[in-house]
Amino acid sequence: MSMHAAAAPGRRPLDSAAARATELTRVYGEGETQVVALDSVSLEFGRGRFTAITGPSGSGKSTLMHCMAGLDSVTAGAAWIGDTELTGLSDRQLTRLRRDHVGFVCQSFNLLPTLTALENITLPMDIAGHRPDRQWLDTVVSTVGLAGRLHHRPSQLSGGQQQRVAVARALVSRPEIIFADEPTGNLDSRSGAEVLGFLRSSVRSLGQTVVMVTHDPVAASYADRVVFLADGRLVDELYAPTSEAVLDRMRHVDAASRTS
Repeated sequence: MSMHAAAAPGRRPLDSAAARATELTRVYGEGETQVVALDSVSLEFGRGRFTAITGPSGSGKSTLMHCMAGLDSVTAGAAWIGDTELTGLSDRQLTRLRRDHVGFVCQSFNLLPTLTALENITLPMDIAGHRPDRQWLDTVVSTVGLAGRLHHRPSQLSGGQQQRVAVARALVSRPEIIFADEPTGNLDSRSGAEVLGFLRSSVRSLGQTVVMVTHDPVAASYADRVVFLADGRLVDELYAPTSEAVLDRMRHVDAASRTS
């Protein structure tokens, strides 16, 4: 397995990395109830790339995303967003970092029902007191195919359209990186394929960086790279994946995890 070399904690990450982790460890509980969710994970996510994180249930993939996005604390090791190390930041600093440099897309769309699609897209920037770049907003709306739906409320949109609003909301502030946690989990296969296509388009057309947690080999195949976790450890990776190749690796990882 070929992994990118990790910088020592405290060093500035490589310019090519939108985010990176060094010996990242997360332990919950103590004594007999202790659970090691992440076990010394080191990896980086290159700028302008689409990476999928997958693995068996309980492998630590969501924990990894939460720690690297500053949503959960770490027990040991370090995580970076751009050139900022998250370890040691105050809650206020983490909130500001997430607001200004990180975008999130979850399987629950998290749209406000009383606002239009456009108002939902610009809401985080409105709260922060920032005005969206109109040209960039138009580009994002066009990329995700929402030009004709901007004045519709969520109840007037399909599930796929609502998730596209969530994707546009994550893109419009031009974050350093977007973390997507099972973004197609509540969608049918057709809507899911549309959303995954938009995420991939945001990488290839807009230069965005996307990291997606998924258990679905078809969803993972939209990425440029897939990393596989098992028992809190990084165990494999795959470039230019196909759904068949991802499924085959997942079976091997799952089988190895069960026998370890």
